[in-house]
Amino acid sequence: MVNAKPPKYVRRALVTLQSRGYPVYLVGGCVRDMLLGVRPQDWDICTAALPEQIMELFPGARPTGLRHGTVTVTVENHPVEVTTFRAESSYADHRHPDMVQFVGDLTADLSRRDFTMNAIAISPDGLIADPFGGMEDIRRQVIRCVGEPEQRFEEDALRMFRALRFSARLGFTVELFTVEGIRAKAPLAAFLAAERVRDEVEKLLLTPSPETVYDLVELGLMESYLAPGLPDPALLRRLSRLPRKAQIRWVGLCQVLRRSGCIQSSEHFLSSLRLDHRTIRMAADCERLLDSEFPRDDLGRKRWLKRCGVDTVRCALACYDAFTGAHESRELRRILKSGECFSLRHLAVSGDDLLALGLRGRALGEMLDFLLDYVMEYPDNNRRELLLLLAAGAEE
Repeated sequence: MVNAKPPKYVRRALVTLQSRGYPVYLVGGCVRDMLLGVRPQDWDICTAALPEQIMELFPGARPTGLRHGTVTVTVENHPVEVTTFRAESSYADHRHPDMVQFVGDLTADLSRRDFTMNAIAISPDGLIADPFGGMEDIRRQVIRCVGEPEQRFEEDALRMFRALRFSARLGFTVELFTVEGIRAKAPLAAFLAAERVRDEVEKLLLTPSPETVYDLVELGLMESYLAPGLPDPALLRRLSRLPRKAQIRWVGLCQVLRRSGCIQSSEHFLSSLRLDHRTIRMAADCERLLDSEFPRDDLGRKRWLKRCGVDTVRCALACYDAFTGAHESRELRRILKSGECFSLRHLAVSGDDLLALGLRGRALGEMLDFLLDYVMEYPDNNRRELLLLLAAGAEE
């Protein structure tokens, strides 16, 4: 059933530990992806070797998470995380274990993991350890907690977001008891840092099923950020029509939430989730554009471009098209391809040209703005000689 093999440098790390008598396994997401026939992006190893023993075997190894038994080793110039089998207890912040104990038992290590599909291990010889039925759950396309769901979410509240994100990414169904565990423990999401919530929501938005955001809201995971109520499912489904780019999908989500009465403004919502300033500004500008009278001709579209720039207008029109079924983005591409002027950068005269005519200060700025408006209305007249004549005539 394993449809992918680890690269040579990973196999070398495994064999190095195995040859010294330490039980060692690939574990977690890389095993899940291998079983799904997907090439893993990261390779995680767990072993009975203690961190000090791992560091002795791999010169240049770095203790990147020594408290939790994690050492990053470098093999053939590639970093690989190696973690000692461990058990955890007491999670006061509902995110990190207060105490970690190293153990020699693989099953004990796997029992602390979030979902059965992530609690499968493969030895260097290809033997699969699956004490919690993860392979069967993968076959059935089910996401199920290891052990008692409420306990897993008490330990780490971020797991509730991860369950829904995996569902959206893989097309799996979240098992009923796991769903009820999320509903019961949803208030714990308030303990999570906004940055952690943001990252999980963004990853979910970039999946083929961004409408799964509805489940985040319906189960109560976003109460710290949204007004009471539910987003419109039909509008959420249209998010998948947007390009799979984080900034555009955040803007699209904000539009859905605003139209559904879940937020008052994109700026406030995205700021509460600690989004970067560029995305916040883009969402606020798009909000203003989409709330304004929509341009129905090329001159109106170019005025939007002049006021807000290509990226913002492109994003706003992508959202407009996704929610209405229109083709304004196509019209924008046509304007951009035509090379018609909508910014001072494309104007056939510059500020230096107008300085040579004797224009200064406010008069110079007003003349540039006048010429740009003129050229946007008459694109064929964006010629240096003609514009200089217009500027000189206006000054007389």
